[in-house]
Amino acid sequence: MPVLRHIGVLVTCAAEGGQGDIHPITNAALAWADGSIAWVGPDEGLPPEYAEEVPLNRSVSTPLVIPGLIDCHTHLAFGGWRASEFVERIQGRTYQEIAAAGGGIASTVAQTHAISSEALFDKCESFLGEIFSLGVTAVECKSGYGLTVAQELRILRVYRELAAVGGPRIIPTLLGAHTVPPEMRERREAYVDLVVDEMIPAAARERLATCCDVFVERGAFTVDEARRILRAARDAGLSAKLHADQLSDGGGAALAAEVHAISADHLEHASEAGIAAMADAGVVAVSLPLATMYLGQSPMPARRFIAAGVPVAVATDFNPGSAPSAHLPLALTLACTMQRMTPAEALKGATIYAARAVGLESEIGSIEPGKRADFVVIDAPSVDHWLYQFRPNACSRLVFDGEERVSPN
Repeated sequence: MPVLRHIGVLVTCAAEGGQGDIHPITNAALAWADGSIAWVGPDEGLPPEYAEEVPLNRSVSTPLVIPGLIDCHTHLAFGGWRASEFVERIQGRTYQEIAAAGGGIASTVAQTHAISSEALFDKCESFLGEIFSLGVTAVECKSGYGLTVAQELRILRVYRELAAVGGPRIIPTLLGAHTVPPEMRERREAYVDLVVDEMIPAAARERLATCCDVFVERGAFTVDEARRILRAARDAGLSAKLHADQLSDGGGAALAAEVHAISADHLEHASEAGIAAMADAGVVAVSLPLATMYLGQSPMPARRFIAAGVPVAVATDFNPGSAPSAHLPLALTLACTMQRMTPAEALKGATIYAARAVGLESEIGSIEPGKRADFVVIDAPSVDHWLYQFRPNACSRLVFDGEERVSPN
């Protein structure tokens, strides 16, 4: 049975307590078997049957161990890039202006239609290799750059193929309601019908998705349209998620509470009433500081959510337009600097709260007996130091499903 011993600090990130309670254990030990955590606690308390094992780190310093990180909001599969929009925004054009001129999501949809499934798979696999090396052991992956039944299912099938070849756990999400495609803007009700009557049933029938997401915003979908889509998703067995209140207060936070969504993401403009409703309903708020940085917006007011009792997760929003980086540790540092979250609060947001945002909190997201043995050795003396001293990659060792999978450095 593998063991790690004399760990400087191990943080379990168990759900108990508040946002900043990550439950550190100094001079810790950890044992696992058959892909699951068997025991965790102070080294002096290691049971005799584990103490006889040769520790995996007998010749390696192990200063800090954290649970495997979880990126609970990405748009992993897309064709092309949109660097020109980065320059346009620097020069003063808004996200909405770029989209109205044919850029934005519609631009990526066209580029995604043009790429083969094989090339799309290879591109995603390359991204996942980089993501995995950072200590990220689970990734929520949205569709949304297809916007036809065939193309949305194609993207979700790529995710199914990626899940079969190893690497981070894949949590597939149907985002057919990302925007109304240009050719149907004068028939938007017909597009909602297509999502409800064809896209959701097809994805559920093939078990291609576990969640369904809707972008609730001016220029995307209304609260009434999103309500209809998410109710259909729930009836098909998919968990509800929302892009909510990103560019304006469109009532997305309140809708997330109403439909008992597992998460509402973005939330830069959520109202106090929406925040309170999410707290009452137990909806996770997902902060995406990379997107607000790239768009030059004020970030989600994380402190207001935390004060209201809403668990705040942190993710990258990796996509080619508004967040072209999949570097989750960078997003955590930005959550600290831009949103005044402490390093402990940010880490809990990328572990157990992120697991809750994808419906897997009983399996991953913390280092506790019975959970999957996904954990990371960080080359830093503490969580505070890790997120304070930003480095390209501080992950020195990664154990995934009980096996050491990569040696990033």
